[in-house]
Amino acid sequence: MKKFSARKTLAKVENYQPGKPIEKVRKELRLKRVDKLASNESPFGVFAGVRKAVAKELSKVNLYPLADCFYLRQRISSLFRVQPNQIIFGNGSDEIITLVLRAFVEPYKEEIIIGSPTFLIYKIQAETMGIPVREIPMKNFRYDLDKIKRNITGRTKMIFIANPDNPNSTYINHKDMRSFLVSIPKNILIFLDEAYYEFAPGDFPDSLNFLKEGFNIIFTRTFSKIYGLAGLRIGYGISRPEIIAALDKVREPFNVNRLAQAAALAALKEQKKVRQIREYIIREKENLYSALDKLGLFYVKSATNFVLIKINSAEKIYSYFLKRGIIIRKMSVWGLPDFIRVTIGRKSQNSRFLKALKNFMRTGG
Repeated sequence: MKKFSARKTLAKVENYQPGKPIEKVRKELRLKRVDKLASNESPFGVFAGVRKAVAKELSKVNLYPLADCFYLRQRISSLFRVQPNQIIFGNGSDEIITLVLRAFVEPYKEEIIIGSPTFLIYKIQAETMGIPVREIPMKNFRYDLDKIKRNITGRTKMIFIANPDNPNSTYINHKDMRSFLVSIPKNILIFLDEAYYEFAPGDFPDSLNFLKEGFNIIFTRTFSKIYGLAGLRIGYGISRPEIIAALDKVREPFNVNRLAQAAALAALKEQKKVRQIREYIIREKENLYSALDKLGLFYVKSATNFVLIKINSAEKIYSYFLKRGIIIRKMSVWGLPDFIRVTIGRKSQNSRFLKALKNFMRTGG
């Protein structure tokens, strides 16, 4: 009798490794204060309006959520001036990655193209489905668009571009992105992952206009970053109606919970606070750059709320920081063993990070 086993494609899939949670570090190391600067979350807590909306919605959690996210759909539709049937919602924008692969890419027959390194979920989810992944190395921490074009084959069905990228923190501007889109065959879908859109500079691509021009794209955004809703998992994508219709066929019903829908709707009303957070992060990021320059450390100029820093003994410094109640992200899983990734936090958190970094550099840990 044959032994029961999982699908063979899963054998080579490497599980996603999230950053260490604050609660676990605090308990294991018996620390009073722990600052998590590893997962690019908002350090500003929850908007008051969001707290109020979620509290109100709690009395209804015995009921299934609106399957079509009706009220949130109407708000996004009005905000971007697109039709309601051009919008898809997901349990985080991550889920939309999975939906797109399920809906449009034939396992074993068609392939996707991604950068390397980039957001890990593209490769992980493709490999779980038996979809070949063609990885194009980044060039100076940026997408090598020319090389991506040269690597398109008759099997290429999708190209994933995180813009701005995680973990590289760089972005493609409007002019370069449009030139790229013009050159791509019409039978290929371009997935523009804009999770860090709110932090990007002024020449960031106008993806909505690209869609209106007829380019074959879907772009996604999230409420996990600047809106501070990472714990509720909600994101959305915008594309042509026929693409969204296909995604709805593979989407699980009630995939976005009731509290997440209420929170996202309330968060969209807080645009003044969103702008203030963006300005705060930019100021603190510049302060970090200045300190890193004085220490003589290489870093990548960032269009996000995190900074990628090169440092010897990255594994050692990770442990050094952890013992002092500061969680950072080691980058070996991305193939960057000499780098760490640090989220821009509140001023006090950033000061603690820099103090520990200077001590490490002086003493060698």
